[in-house]
Amino acid sequence: MATSVSVGENHGVHENGGTGQLIRVILADTQAIFRAGLRKIFALEDDIRVVGQAETMPQTQSAVTKFSADVLIFESALAPNPVEAVTELLRQAPQLKIVVVTPAADEQLTLDLFRRGAHGILSREVEPELLVNCLRKVAAGEPWLEDQAIHWVMDAFRGHTLRPSGARPKVQLTPKETLIVSCVTQGMKNKEIAVRVGTTEQVVKNYLRKVYDKLGVADRLELALYCLSHHVVDGVKPPPIPSAVLQTSDAVNASAAGAAAGAATSAPAAPSNSDTPNSIPPQRLS
Repeated sequence: MATSVSVGENHGVHENGGTGQLIRVILADTQAIFRAGLRKIFALEDDIRVVGQAETMPQTQSAVTKFSADVLIFESALAPNPVEAVTELLRQAPQLKIVVVTPAADEQLTLDLFRRGAHGILSREVEPELLVNCLRKVAAGEPWLEDQAIHWVMDAFRGHTLRPSGARPKVQLTPKETLIVSCVTQGMKNKEIAVRVGTTEQVVKNYLRKVYDKLGVADRLELALYCLSHHVVDGVKPPPIPSAVLQTSDAVNASAAGAAAGAATSAPAAPSNSDTPNSIPPQRLS
């Protein structure tokens, strides 16, 4: 029977002696012996602490919300679709960095995981030293890929896609998606886009997530590159700023200018030299 989500033991780990930031880790793996092995490895490191464990997907989802962690080590076999699982886990805990452990090197899985936001991908046979190095790099905000995976990602990125050539299906964006994408290609932020299309920042984020999934891109940069190279928004002009917003902005600026002018008028005039005690008269140039 599956065990419940548990808190990891500290096994001699202390607060890193003040020499650096502690890396809090959740272990999510189907094999108890693998989790035990990882705990022993991390127990030797002063800056790594296991704060939680899980051996099923539901337990993993519970752990990422229950425990405050920096990195999740996630076995791909925990979910029928590990790519979707990573997306869901990052939705639950956006601040979490996920290192996916795969049974063997797999190009398509690697590209899809990386595209969906996995911060590190490594095989189950990884050496302990490399695993520890991976955790530290990922916790510091750097991606981690093994040598073969780096070549896969680089080759795919050269084609402005993180899918193998020919794998991307043809898709059709809705009119509103097209407007939002046109704003992205112009370098606009979500707040400005929301104003222009008459919605909220959260709705813009939701639309962009759908567009990412449709086009198979990971972020705004890839989206812009894809749209420019595939002429997705050719001839589409971003919607203008609504007149009501411009009028409100003008009114605010005018009010601020009036207040500044009033303050300047009411301020006492600076005394002249003749009114200032002990003032030195200006010298005449000879």
